[in-house]
Amino acid sequence: MSRKVSTRKRPERDVHMIKEQLKIEEGVFDNRTMMALWRMFNHNIVSRLDFIIAKGKEADVYLADAGSAIAGSLVVLKIFRAETSSFDKRVDYMFGDPRFEKIKKGNVYELVTTWCKKEYGNLKIAQMAEVHAPIPYYFKDNILAIEFIGSDETPARTLRDTTLEDPARVLDTILSDIRKLYGLELVHGDISEYNILIKGVVPYIIDFGQAVVKGHPNAERFLERDVSNIISYFKKRYGIIRDPASELSVIRG
Repeated sequence: MSRKVSTRKRPERDVHMIKEQLKIEEGVFDNRTMMALWRMFNHNIVSRLDFIIAKGKEADVYLADAGSAIAGSLVVLKIFRAETSSFDKRVDYMFGDPRFEKIKKGNVYELVTTWCKKEYGNLKIAQMAEVHAPIPYYFKDNILAIEFIGSDETPARTLRDTTLEDPARVLDTILSDIRKLYGLELVHGDISEYNILIKGVVPYIIDFGQAVVKGHPNAERFLERDVSNIISYFKKRYGIIRDPASELSVIRG
C-alpha cells in the first residue's frame, strides 16, 4: 500500500519515503529521479504514488493521486528511464527540430530529459490545437505529469484493444485531430492503434515525445506515414476505405 508523503520541506525524510514507494518490481530509481519526484510532491502536483499501469520501451507509467495544484483526482506520471539505450534510436526526432539544436548524442540523461521536455511542449501545442490528448501538468528532469485518461482507476484501452461501434466516426475524429495539429505546425510522427486510447467513444492521441514541428526535415514524411498507418488499420480491422492522398490534401489545406 502506498504511503502519503508530507508536504513539509524535509527533503531527506521525504525523499526516503518516496524511495520506499518506488521499490516496485525491478527495484529503486536513481537519486535524480527521486529528487524530480520530490519536486512533484513539493509543488502539489501529486499527493500519493499509487501503482504502475504500463511499461514501455522508454518509460514506466504510474497512477498517482493528484495534489492540490491539479483540478482532477488522478495524475499519470511518465518516468523515463535514464539507463535505456533506446533513446539513441530516437535522435532522428530531435535532431533537425529547431527547438533542440544544441542536443548532443551520447549523453543519455540529456537525451532523456530533453525527450521529457519535448513531450511536455508538444502536449501543450496539442492542448492549444484543441485535439483529444492528455493535458500536460508539469515536468521535471525525466518525469512528466499528465492527465489520466480512463474511468475511476482503470486506464482507457488502446484502439487496438477496443471494438468500436462507430469506427468511421472515430477515424474522422483522429484525422481531424491530425489536421488540427498540423494547423499549429506539429506532426505526431507515430500514430497507430497502440498510441490512441478510447474513452467512451472518443479517441485520445498519446505519446507525443517523438512529435516534430513542421520545419523538421522529416515532418512531411512522418505526416504521410501517420495518415497511411491509421487508414490502413481501419481498412484492415473495419473495412473502411479512405484515400490517403485525399486525406493528406485536406490536412495540408
